[in-house]
Amino acid sequence: IMKDGFIQQIGTPQEVFDHPANLFVAGFIGTPQMNFFDAELVGRDGHYAVVLDGMTVELSENKQQRLAAKGVAGQHVTLGVRPQHISLQCESGSVKARMDVFEMMGSEIHLHANVNGRDMVIIVPTTDINGNYSDAFTIGKEIDFSFSGSTCHLFGNDGKNLEF
Repeated sequence: IMKDGFIQQIGTPQEVFDHPANLFVAGFIGTPQMNFFDAELVGRDGHYAVVLDGMTVELSENKQQRLAAKGVAGQHVTLGVRPQHISLQCESGSVKARMDVFEMMGSEIHLHANVNGRDMVIIVPTTDINGNYSDAFTIGKEIDFSFSGSTCHLFGNDGKNLEF
C-alpha cells in the first residue's frame, strides 16, 4: 500500500487487514473502514489494557507480549476496532453510543452510531436479531457496545501501530 509515493506496508491482503502498520493503512483496508477512538493504554505489572470511555479491556496475550517486547509505556492512543469486531452483547462493562442510522445490507446490518462526537459503524449479522430489526434498532436509541482485547489495534501519536 502506497501513500504520496511512499510504501506504507507490504504484505498479503490478510496480513495488512489483520496487522495494519499505521492509521492510514488501517483506514484504507476494509469496508466499512475501521472505527477510531481516543483511548488510553495502561500498563500495570507487565499487563496491558486499553481504556475507552470508562470501559477497560485487557489485551490478548499476543498483544501484551508484543507491547512488552517493545517496551511500550502507557500512553494516549488512537484505538482502532473494525466494525465486524464490535459486539452489542456486552457482558462486563461497555461504551454507550447513540444510533444515528441503520442500513439493511442483506445478511448484515450496518449500524451508524455516535460515541463522544465520533461517528462509528457496527456490523451486526441479521441472524442475531431474528428478523425483528425494526424494534431492535431505532434512530436516536442509546446502545451499548464492547470489543475484544484480541481484535483491537493501538496507534501511537505518530500514527504507527504500537505492536509492530
